[in-house]
Amino acid sequence: MEREWVSDCGTVRLICGDCLEVLPTLEAGSVDAVVTDPPYGIGIAANPVRQKHDRQDWDNCPASKQHLDTILALGKEHVIWGGNYFDLPPSQGFLIWDKVQPEGLTLAQCEQAWVNPGRPAKLFRRHVVSYEKHHPTQKPVELMEWCLKFICGQTILDPFMGSGTTGVACVRTGRKFIGIEEEPRYFEIAKRRISDELNRFPLLEPKQAPQQLELSGGDQ
Repeated sequence: MEREWVSDCGTVRLICGDCLEVLPTLEAGSVDAVVTDPPYGIGIAANPVRQKHDRQDWDNCPASKQHLDTILALGKEHVIWGGNYFDLPPSQGFLIWDKVQPEGLTLAQCEQAWVNPGRPAKLFRRHVVSYEKHHPTQKPVELMEWCLKFICGQTILDPFMGSGTTGVACVRTGRKFIGIEEEPRYFEIAKRRISDELNRFPLLEPKQAPQQLELSGGDQ
């Protein structure tokens, strides 16, 4: 099986391997932002929606401090799902996914993503069972597209790529993407999903970062 795949257009690069081994090999300045969903304890084995997936050990391999420190050293912007489970710098800028679950369920009704300090909290509503899943912790493509609205950078890294949802969102929003996944099965699924998306929706020209209005004292 191939360990690396680059799209014909050169805008998507997928690597099959341990991100702690792969990340030091990336060229300095090659990543603008990190948007990722690292593993953390969520009780997959007890979740009937996710029991069909065989990655039952996911709960037992949470991202380590070394993972998080390495991620924070890359790029200028970060969106880290499950950030409330990790020892990250204080931030009021959480992104919230409301899963539109009925009251009374024992499962979580929302998930949180940590973003760089200084950004206001935002809320996204999307039902948790209304999309096809290829991975036990897969999030909706629309959710990841929404996350990218808060990112100015054009080259996005996901060191815990899973089935490639962040990569699909990058294609749809005209971003470049670097994805790393240790499990060969999910690497192949991600490659297929992103290839299909590139064929259906070729990568757009990179979007310009939004201009910010700066206020200063005195006459203009």
